[in-house]
Amino acid sequence: MINPAAPAATATAPERRRLGGAKARRLAETLSIRSGAVLTALLIFGVFVAIAGANPLEVFYEMYRGSFGSSFSFQNTLLRAAPLMLTALCTALPAKLGLIIIGGEGAAVVGGLAAAVTGLGLRGTSPWLVLTGMLLAGFAVGGLWIGLAGWLRVYRGVNETISSLLLTYIAIALLNHLVEGPLRDATSLNKPSTAHIGIDNMLHNIPGLDVHWGLVYGVVACVVAYVVMDVSVFGFGSSMVGGNVRAAQLSGLPVRAMTVIACLLGGGAAGVAGMVEVAAVHGKANASLVTGYGYTGILVAFLARNNPLAIIPVATLLGGIGASSGLLQRVFNLPDATVSVFQGILFIVILAGETLYGRFAIFQECAAPPATKPAVGNSSTPSQAVT
Repeated sequence: MINPAAPAATATAPERRRLGGAKARRLAETLSIRSGAVLTALLIFGVFVAIAGANPLEVFYEMYRGSFGSSFSFQNTLLRAAPLMLTALCTALPAKLGLIIIGGEGAAVVGGLAAAVTGLGLRGTSPWLVLTGMLLAGFAVGGLWIGLAGWLRVYRGVNETISSLLLTYIAIALLNHLVEGPLRDATSLNKPSTAHIGIDNMLHNIPGLDVHWGLVYGVVACVVAYVVMDVSVFGFGSSMVGGNVRAAQLSGLPVRAMTVIACLLGGGAAGVAGMVEVAAVHGKANASLVTGYGYTGILVAFLARNNPLAIIPVATLLGGIGASSGLLQRVFNLPDATVSVFQGILFIVILAGETLYGRFAIFQECAAPPATKPAVGNSSTPSQAVT
């Protein structure tokens, strides 16, 4: 029997072919089910659009035109995709260990707030020092915010889904209190905000593009997350924890520490998303940090099946859908929540599609020939598997 965990270098040629075939079938199954989920969501969304009085085909065309139809729209899509890549990692990384974290919005908010405070504290020094300090502050505070949810899960038995969601509301309340009170800039009248970090201290655009360097942050973070969670020893141990916690404990893995570390890394990525919003878009911390990117990042992670590399194209797709929202309002006079309705439909369809994995024979390995019956009179019985 082939050991799936055996290194490819030590496997025989038939074993390598079999392992490669299994990976190809899993990839084909994932792509087929996810593509079917998107198409199904589009069909259901088309029904809602028709009820609202618009032509679904024209709506779909305008969605494409507003997201990928021109250089301007595509760059606008990339601007929205950058924070989605980072907030999606907040859900995807802990999911490798079997956790469901939905607090990326809160981590982005506190990360952005910490980055703004750090930028103000370092204002007057080198812009590189300011941006580096903001990056580290956003990562550290966002990581600690979600790391708290992981700590509560492993040391106090608190459900991480509920705690991370409740921490989001605390983060938003904390932001409102500070920007409307102790950190408020006296010149911000209609919209309470902190003071501006300074134009020289902001993230600028990538040369030749109208897209800021936050996109590079997102892509690099996804690549690094793939290496950490899918290639390294820590990633292999995380997969063991996510597959069977008891087996991981018996193998001597520090399950509690690994769980908290994964939450720290995921929360840190979301905190960097908040830092990017401050350093590249707003230049200050205010209520605009509550963008909803953290919630959309959950959908991105689910659609990518928590694969850090798959998050990059999925975030670009959903970023494009979000970028087309304004165009749908202007052309068809649809409500501003139209895109949110589509995202909700897509989320429900994806959850329903999870029940389809392993049900299609075309994606399964051919069954092994049945074992021969024991000789008559042989009282020996096959050993039972240990559960």
